[in-house]
Amino acid sequence: MLRKLVSRRTLAAVGGATALTAAGGYYFLNSGPAYTPSTKETRRPPQPWTPPSREQMLDALKASSDPAEEFDLLIVGGGATGAGVAVDAASRGLKVALVERDDFSSGTSSKSTKLVHGGVRYLQKAVMELDYEQYKLVREALHERKIFLQTAPYLSAMLPIMLPIYKYWQVPYYWAGCKMYDILAGKENMESSYLMSKGKALEAFPMLKQDGLVGALVYYDGQHNDSRMNMALIMTAVQQGAIVANHVEVTSLDKNGTAGKIQGARVRDALTGKEWNIRAKGVVNATGPFSDALLTMDNPAHTPIVQPSSGTHITLPNYYSPRTMGLLDPATSDGRVIFFLPWQGNTIAGTTDTPAEVTATPLPQEEEIRWILEEVRRYLSPDIKVRRGDVLSAWSGLRPLVRNPNAASTEGLVRNHMIHVSDSGLLTIAGGKWTTYRSMAEETVDKAIEVFALQPKRGCVTEHLRLVGSDGWSRNMFIGLVQRYGLETEVAKHLSENYGDCAWTVCSLAQPTGRAWPLHGIRLAPGYPFIEAEVRYAVRHEYAQTAIDVIARRCRLSFLNAQAALDALPRVLEIMAEELHWPAARTKAEAAAATVFLSSMGLPPGAAPRTTASASASTGLVARVESALFGSATSSAGAVPQEIVYSRAQFAAGELEALHGAFGARVAAERKGERQERLEVREAYELVRGLPGFAGVRQKDFDYVLEEAGFKGSKDVDFDEFVEICAELREVLFAPAPSGKGKTERLRIPVEKSGGGV
Repeated sequence: MLRKLVSRRTLAAVGGATALTAAGGYYFLNSGPAYTPSTKETRRPPQPWTPPSREQMLDALKASSDPAEEFDLLIVGGGATGAGVAVDAASRGLKVALVERDDFSSGTSSKSTKLVHGGVRYLQKAVMELDYEQYKLVREALHERKIFLQTAPYLSAMLPIMLPIYKYWQVPYYWAGCKMYDILAGKENMESSYLMSKGKALEAFPMLKQDGLVGALVYYDGQHNDSRMNMALIMTAVQQGAIVANHVEVTSLDKNGTAGKIQGARVRDALTGKEWNIRAKGVVNATGPFSDALLTMDNPAHTPIVQPSSGTHITLPNYYSPRTMGLLDPATSDGRVIFFLPWQGNTIAGTTDTPAEVTATPLPQEEEIRWILEEVRRYLSPDIKVRRGDVLSAWSGLRPLVRNPNAASTEGLVRNHMIHVSDSGLLTIAGGKWTTYRSMAEETVDKAIEVFALQPKRGCVTEHLRLVGSDGWSRNMFIGLVQRYGLETEVAKHLSENYGDCAWTVCSLAQPTGRAWPLHGIRLAPGYPFIEAEVRYAVRHEYAQTAIDVIARRCRLSFLNAQAALDALPRVLEIMAEELHWPAARTKAEAAAATVFLSSMGLPPGAAPRTTASASASTGLVARVESALFGSATSSAGAVPQEIVYSRAQFAAGELEALHGAFGARVAAERKGERQERLEVREAYELVRGLPGFAGVRQKDFDYVLEEAGFKGSKDVDFDEFVEICAELREVLFAPAPSGKGKTERLRIPVEKSGGGV
């Protein structure tokens, strides 16, 4: 017996098993994300870099009218695609110009779902329908996801996303799908997906509905700050030698008289009205959903290639989700995907697919906001009241869905990109998504070199080119900011994770607080880590020209909380007026434009800066912002509708007493003797309709609030419940009215072509 145990065969088997176990353990311990190290060994701040001013950029654009100063490429569009093309082309040694009609990332590129993802649902489609094109799309996106997180490590990070499971048969189905997702990523995978028990799922995501919960599966994708990423691309292009200008619009394309080939464009500065020509060997159309406008400018008989679809997102308070885990609902009530993600300290939920017209400022529809809230409510615990009043901001972005003109209906929609060269030589890049911007840019520049016979100095280097702010950044850099400048830890982390090593320059502009702690870093809005120095930095180093540029895209305050952005607006305008030497008329115009913009971000009608709560409710929103900025000689005792807050906090003491008196008077005489007075729901609706300020309440709104507050099916309500209903109704009344067109038509876009964001 002993001889058998120590035989060569037994020893070989034991040795092989031991070696295999050791190899597996080594692989496991060394697997997972490799955080990109800093390329700077010193802990001292890097040397600050000051980019050329906007005036210098405009002069360089004007100088191109001289053939000797001709650009190789003129890129129209400063979103993710245009900025990516500019970085790629400039880093190859080409002479590049980029113009943007509005601001960098002012369109779709700042209104995404903030994910850097391969596309789990693309993979499902590839497997279920044996679609090789979808499979290739997943492989490309997973490769680009890894590059994305390495070239701008401070702006992007991995995020675990939970798929709650409520059917036992879904366990092997989801597990197999996520493991295939991991395998496709190969060595570029972030972390392996894993299965969680019901208890562990509720521990990680305590807000989750536990009735019927079987367990959960967690997989990993990436997340980023989209408009800050866009600015990093723009500044990297500038660092590589590109000439860029925002608020410069193309008014016409210049063609030579003989062959009809494009040789540049005529542009207009939207801020001054001045016009001039830009001469270039080739023009790239990277205007996203607006691609057809430039194509029509080139050829009036052009057949549209973009089918616009709007995606609505909402921002909710941070208590709606854990800080380190998102949630994916793989099958909503109408079969689409919705994400529920922590972002910048709050929670974002979306998205929808709705037919839309191409417009510079798409508005979120009230029906879409309510639909998202209903889907969120389905997945959260019943003791969490999902309220319309908790929506801090809402926005809608146009998706770059490209339609093949030769295909019928939506069958021609493609989620990946399409490169097209017109007869006149206009090179158009359209479609795609944020994750694959780099590979799209590489293909576009390769095509431009071929079509326009350009002579680059080197090949594509963007796979390894780190963006501005990355070289001196590390995950612990915020500690140095705290130690040197006396910042609050939250503020230091925010600056580190949004500016990278440029945060040192931001801090150098910070004014002393005049308090014992923090020493520097005056906040723009309470509860959010944005500081006044960021406004100065945006103007001096990032070409911010309007108040909207700052509150929407340099800082993300308007996306996180529209009311907080409104509160900060007067101070933002003061700083920008000081930096840019604005006259009073320009400052007032900026106040008007910014308040209109915030109205498109879900700001409730009648809202006012909280610093001017004594202003009259009848005063216009723009006038109240101007009052906060310039002061006002008039005041009124009328109450202003405040930021949507919680239940009784919406009512003054006198209002509560009036509500109690009206409620008590309405209670049926036979029920007055009961221990707790109650009112039938039908009577409650009639009472509400008779209260001052509630005359516009419709039965539909009342029923919606009953369901939202958890009173659906109740026969009667007590006074506390009645106050809660009135508070919810006030929130609904303050929200933008539904369009009244009936049920909103949503595009039946196949799920693999919506992807949960751009």
